[in-house]
Amino acid sequence: MVLFFNKHNKKKLTNKSKPIKVVFEQAKKSSDFHQYSPFDDSDRLLISYYKSMVDVEKVNRLLLPSIQKHIGKTTNLDDIKNYIPFDDLHIVKDGSDVQNKLMQGYAMIQLNELYTQFLAVNIENNGLGIRKNNDTENEFTVVGPKVGFIENMDVNIHLLRNKISISDLVIEEVIIGSMSKTKVAIAYLDGITNPQNIQTVRQRLKDIDLDVVFDNSHIDQILSDNSNTIFPTFLSTERIDKAVFSLVQGQIAVLSNGSPYVITGPATLMNFFITPEDYYFPWIIGSFFRVIRYFSVIFSIFATPLYVAILTFHYEVIPEVLLGPLINSRANVPFPPVLEVIFMELTIELLREAGARLPTKVGQTLGIVGGIVIGQATVEAALTSNILLIIVALSALASFTTPNYTMSNAIRVLRFPFIVTAALWGGLGIAIGMVFLFGHLLRLKSFGTPYLVPLFPFRRKNFRDSFIRSSFDYTTARSKFLRPLKIRRYTPKRDREDINNE
Repeated sequence: MVLFFNKHNKKKLTNKSKPIKVVFEQAKKSSDFHQYSPFDDSDRLLISYYKSMVDVEKVNRLLLPSIQKHIGKTTNLDDIKNYIPFDDLHIVKDGSDVQNKLMQGYAMIQLNELYTQFLAVNIENNGLGIRKNNDTENEFTVVGPKVGFIENMDVNIHLLRNKISISDLVIEEVIIGSMSKTKVAIAYLDGITNPQNIQTVRQRLKDIDLDVVFDNSHIDQILSDNSNTIFPTFLSTERIDKAVFSLVQGQIAVLSNGSPYVITGPATLMNFFITPEDYYFPWIIGSFFRVIRYFSVIFSIFATPLYVAILTFHYEVIPEVLLGPLINSRANVPFPPVLEVIFMELTIELLREAGARLPTKVGQTLGIVGGIVIGQATVEAALTSNILLIIVALSALASFTTPNYTMSNAIRVLRFPFIVTAALWGGLGIAIGMVFLFGHLLRLKSFGTPYLVPLFPFRRKNFRDSFIRSSFDYTTARSKFLRPLKIRRYTPKRDREDINNE
């Protein structure tokens, strides 16, 4: 079931319709606009379209032969509708509608005696410029499907419907962007997703006023409950299985034409550390990897701040067996620990950014060779200690375990405020930073849902699939904080056996 609704702000409602003559005069300024009659000796019928927007092969193979064959029997546009082999046909009279249809890949058929009316025929070339390979590029998995979304929203909806083959999957479309006219879709499961969340998404999309929507990340930022945060409040993914998992849980997915990413919400902090692979392995192995992920995040944030705090204020906590190696490694370093750490952290970030922006083969070479050369050179030049070099390298590796790229960026940025507070007040500074961090996280919401659920508000049953991944026998219920209309997802084997025994 597909529903359509259009966004009209007050400014648009006050605009008058454009005259037909003005529309075609503006269109003729473009070299890819074609307007002609399929009959050399007569101009009683005109066809207008943008060559760059339509499928020219369909025009020449299907549209023109049909018109030329039946033109003698044609007296009005309704006659043309009956024999043209296309389904998406509209009769339009308004100049603005004519302009919009032309820009969407429609061909306009016009009879001279009915100059104010046009038959809009959808001959859009949907496949032009769209990549054929839809393997995931940034969210890798060893086990499980490799299929991901692409930049065509219709294809993405098709992929979703292949996975969720029920009519309860509802797609609502809205046009956003005064210039781009980008199609954006809301996907949810009718009868499961909470209607209040659906209405919230609808209203926020209707309130968006942009000229061009470049990517779904723009919509992500505008829909966010709090734009003054480094933490993502919606889960962005290019994986189909991840989006499907969110939908069946009772969340909402937002798709945008031209973007290979889908954003889902409401999302909590825990959602950003869960991967589909957790469910493709046995629950013990999946839980083990998930716990490693959480400890890696903690290590990535606090490893270098603790190094600064201990070497600046808290020498007494260093074991005696480590004092000798630590003193020897820092004997010739002329900088205080905070400058040493910031220098190394910025070096790692420079290598990471350069590797991401360069071509794949060059980027990999730069990351490996650059890291080895710079690390060895800085230690030999006494600009840093070899112990710090190990800590920074492990911290960078730990940050890569975060499966979501936007959350990984937030973790990378979060280290620097903690390094500064550790340099100013030591362990007390780290504690103060943690208080501010948790205070900020407590205030965050995603479509009105608290960001720290199930920690706060405390939801005991949701811990079955948060820090660890429990067996499928114990994850039959949807998360209650999403307020789904149906709590139970499926009946486990043990319950079916009890029913059969009765």
